[in-house]
Amino acid sequence: MDSAGELTRRGLLGGALAGVAGAVAAPAALAGAEDPAAPVEAVGSGSAGGGWVDGPGDRGWTDFLATSDLIWRRLPATWAEGPFLGNGFLGSGIYAPAGGNSIRFNVQHSEVQDHRPEFGALFGLARIPIGHLALTPVGAITGVDWRLDLHNAELRGTITTAAGTIGLRAIVHSGRSVLAVELTPSAGEHGLTWKFHPATAISPRTDPRFNKPPPPGFRPNPAPELEQHGDTHLAAQPLLAGGGHVTAWRETTRGDRRTLYATVAWAHPGALPRAKALHTVRAAAAQSLDTFARGHRRWWNDYYRKSFLSVPDGRLQSFYWIQLYKIASAARADAPVMATTGPWLEPTPWPATWWNLNVQLEYWLIHGSNHLELDAVTRSLDRHRDALRDQVDAAYRDGSYGVPRTTDMFLRNGSGTGTAGYGIGIPGKAEPTPEVGNLVWALHNVWLSYRHTMDEHLLREVLFPLLRGAIRYYLHFLGTGPDGRLHLPFTFSPEYGVNAPDCTYDLALLRWGCKTLLDAAKILRVADPMTGRWREVLDKLTGYPVDANGYMIGAGAPFAKSHRHYSHLLQVYPLYEITWEQPEHRKLIETSLEHWISFEGALQGYSFTGAASISAQMGRGDKAEFYLGELLRRFVKPNTMYQESGPVIETPLSAAQSLHDMLCQSWGGVIRVFPAVPASWREAVLHEFRTEGAFLLSAKRSGGATQWVRLRSEAGAPCVLRPGIEGQLSVRDRWGLPRRWKDLGEGRIELFLRAGEEVLVHRKGVRPDLRIGPVTPNTPAAPWGLPA
Repeated sequence: MDSAGELTRRGLLGGALAGVAGAVAAPAALAGAEDPAAPVEAVGSGSAGGGWVDGPGDRGWTDFLATSDLIWRRLPATWAEGPFLGNGFLGSGIYAPAGGNSIRFNVQHSEVQDHRPEFGALFGLARIPIGHLALTPVGAITGVDWRLDLHNAELRGTITTAAGTIGLRAIVHSGRSVLAVELTPSAGEHGLTWKFHPATAISPRTDPRFNKPPPPGFRPNPAPELEQHGDTHLAAQPLLAGGGHVTAWRETTRGDRRTLYATVAWAHPGALPRAKALHTVRAAAAQSLDTFARGHRRWWNDYYRKSFLSVPDGRLQSFYWIQLYKIASAARADAPVMATTGPWLEPTPWPATWWNLNVQLEYWLIHGSNHLELDAVTRSLDRHRDALRDQVDAAYRDGSYGVPRTTDMFLRNGSGTGTAGYGIGIPGKAEPTPEVGNLVWALHNVWLSYRHTMDEHLLREVLFPLLRGAIRYYLHFLGTGPDGRLHLPFTFSPEYGVNAPDCTYDLALLRWGCKTLLDAAKILRVADPMTGRWREVLDKLTGYPVDANGYMIGAGAPFAKSHRHYSHLLQVYPLYEITWEQPEHRKLIETSLEHWISFEGALQGYSFTGAASISAQMGRGDKAEFYLGELLRRFVKPNTMYQESGPVIETPLSAAQSLHDMLCQSWGGVIRVFPAVPASWREAVLHEFRTEGAFLLSAKRSGGATQWVRLRSEAGAPCVLRPGIEGQLSVRDRWGLPRRWKDLGEGRIELFLRAGEEVLVHRKGVRPDLRIGPVTPNTPAAPWGLPA
């Protein structure tokens, strides 16, 4: 048994989360708080408190998560209204388009794409649709009563028709690419039917509503081959480039229950994977849904127990837990990096993976929520580094890595140019929008994974070599100007629409990359021959272009129009190079934020999540809450999805990170507890929240003040804490014994923890209430979905 598991059981908080299932009295752990012999009450769900964080089948987690379940009392008509199920590979969105009497269960898969690189990422390498299973009842549908049970990742409820009722249960299995839908029809609905409708295997970008004509010579793939193999149906979809995908489905009857099992198998190159699809669906159909779902439920129940968060804004709290459900439905470390729609492909002009913001925002929340098992970014960048090298323009390829704006799951852009989004941006050059920094920004996500785990293998084998190559790419065309400073030629600040020299986007990423390489080389004890060059860049790189309105897009390019992307503010967030804790920068940060967010026309949802996180860095909790409130009110759909001209998944997921930023920040080597909590949030709770330095943090706020903080070290890294607790502090280990600590001033303390050790920090002379449970909502909140 590892120490982390032991500490989780014995933990700091006997009766953890017990407030859901009924208050559990805290043991007399700190009776006589200043008695050094008094043991500290165990944190977690251990036997000391009889809590329920880890207990399988315990009602506490079920009851708590049920408060965030999505509810449908009206029939959803679009993907943005309906339930969604997934496992990072197979995804199903469920809704009933207007004008019919069928409920469609979409069947989509994150590995199913085209393989014709000569037509580029958006046509020849695009995600392609598979089709949907249509459930058609006997009678006209008159109503639904559905609940998406987050705890078990299961859709349950009834469909009411003019002929009777149909009981419904549905899952996409957490570890097997199988959609299972169990129906219990009344007598009048025994004649209900299922039918699979294959989609045309072509890039969704060709949809006429997007006005994006395909390149010359591009044509659809062949029609699918519909087959029957005994008791199982197949739709075998060959591709012009070879290989393809097979959808298999089979219905079984057990008593009054009819259960449909469906799967998708993909292969390229090679033969169509009929045998694999048949085996998968038949193995699943050999079990009842109850039996088949056991491992699925166990996975999801354990997933949620890795961390806990509660705030008094009930609507936002429910939204947060739905995002944790959503990302685990859309992501796995061994799955492709999420495309813009996740696994739920719908008509979209963006049927690919986007690297100039979308990927980065999609995965931020996995760190604080303690879900590194979902980190596909690190694995994909490591696995496909050949593509990162080969797509750099030949003139700059030596030792370089880069990622284009858009790629498929293998990080290929195609397009046949050899540059795939690169070049130095010389006016008149064929490539007009060279986004040089996208890989560096993606590697910032890898750096976050390193910092939250302190896994030196990740630093040595993945981050350091890839970041070295990404910065090397910049160095090929970084030059000295007449002022003696180092300057960049024309590059492109994502989405603003103009090229400019010394783009702030690129300067920020170049500066962060060189600093990170120097830090990594020191940690790894690497004597890299490029060390001197990285130091020279930091010493001589030109400053950020600034005018009266704050940070500019680049030299000679002021920020002068509405722009949804905060590409010119990365040095503030998420890189934290320019921070509010540096008083000399406060005016510039404030001016830049207010000027950017004041241009309403082009602002979109993630504009408001960025503004919320920047406000959180500034310690302005009320402002951060306002921006998240604007996001939910103006942009988020009934089922918490989001769209612009097509579905995009990154914005709601990034809003969860904005909430993290309000409750805990750990950049710059300091862990800040409740740094930007709105005045109306008198209570808040964190448990097992993962911070940089590989610490697991639990903390409780009540009465408008932080009551205590628990930290457990996994790696023995240096630890500076800003607990936000007024007065003299008591710092004790889990046995109640005083621990050595140092007051650093300005509300910061240094703790000395070896790997596996933990401490409790609270106000001296005060007996803290160490119970953890959901906080009381300020006001009732309607459920997400389509309630009555």
